[in-house]
Amino acid sequence: MKQFLSAAVMGVFLVGPQGALAGPIENACVRSDRSQATWALCRCIDSVAQSTLTRSEQRRAARFFSDPDEAQRVRMSKTVRDNAFWERYRAFGERAEQYCAGR
Repeated sequence: MKQFLSAAVMGVFLVGPQGALAGPIENACVRSDRSQATWALCRCIDSVAQSTLTRSEQRRAARFFSDPDEAQRVRMSKTVRDNAFWERYRAFGERAEQYCAGR
């Protein structure tokens, strides 16, 4: 069992930073066409997302990178669900901006 855990941990490290541990926000950020989207910045933003958004909210927010119009639709939506998500998303964005500035 001890050898299995050691091998599993080493496997994670061999995959690299863009591999198995990347969250949906980090993956979407890195794949975006934004020139300032560095691994360090995307990883930082993803770390803030993990502490402020649920996993399903992270996946939803990640779609905004490839479909900015979807963000606009959610922002303009009149549903309680979308409005609640948008408030959490805005709070996430403000935290990410403060925490990740300069990376």
